[in-house]
Amino acid sequence: MAKLYFYYSSMNAGKSTTLLQSDFNYRERGMDTMLWTAAVDTRYGRGRIASRIGLEAQAHLFEAETDLFAAVAQRHADAPLSCVLVDEAQFLTRNQVWQLAAVADTLGVPVLCYGLRTDFQGELFEGSANLLGLADTLTEIKTVCDCGRKATMNLRVDAQGRAIRQGQQTEIGGNDRYVALCRRHFIEQMRG
Repeated sequence: MAKLYFYYSSMNAGKSTTLLQSDFNYRERGMDTMLWTAAVDTRYGRGRIASRIGLEAQAHLFEAETDLFAAVAQRHADAPLSCVLVDEAQFLTRNQVWQLAAVADTLGVPVLCYGLRTDFQGELFEGSANLLGLADTLTEIKTVCDCGRKATMNLRVDAQGRAIRQGQQTEIGGNDRYVALCRRHFIEQMRG
């Protein structure tokens, strides 16, 4: 029976690397996959999933209005899929999470979603909140704070490394804009 999986973490924990390794494992065994990433994330060019260690692959783009179930069902009918992998899953809408659950439940295709749990203010993203509620399997991908404790929070910083406390929930960036911290150090930075 196919399942909906959610692999979550803070920034720089290796989510995209893990996704790309999973994709490679399926393809190495002759199994077909379908990769998705958020259209809003253009750091590596449109339609690309890339990791900081140099792995990359082409992917389909999803926007808020993309019907993921319809797109996957059509592709699956043309050539059976063994797995669907979604990067930047925090940007999924509530409806898209339900659509991905239907891919697993109705089409029998496992769906592996990878994304952030919370934003730079410690608030859940819409996609993450719904994946936490609907996924059959939840797995935390761990990374560490500068102090050595598990990093669970994403601190947004300016060019001088100072904490940014206000702003839009979504601002695309990497190491230049975000620092993964443990909760204690995140709270200290947010209090100033």
